[in-house]
Amino acid sequence: MYYVYVIQSETTNRYYIGMTADLVQRLRHHNSGANKSTRGKDPRRMVYTEELPDRSSAWKRERVIKSYKGGGAFKKLLNISGEVA
Repeated sequence: MYYVYVIQSETTNRYYIGMTADLVQRLRHHNSGANKSTRGKDPRRMVYTEELPDRSSAWKRERVIKSYKGGGAFKKLLNISGEVA
């Protein structure tokens, strides 16, 4: 299984979208400062996850979510998961 996820910085409220096979390890990686894209913006919290059957499907879904990041579709996605963008 693979996952597409959205994490949010608790200090800047900015979002990061990614994919992984291990959500716990990936969030730990982001919060440790080891990821260049999220360094200095931690702590981060997981605000959305979606399970997909394989890496290819996860990569495609990640691209779709990134294509509407910040727009109405992104806000709707987070609202469905209980978050407010």
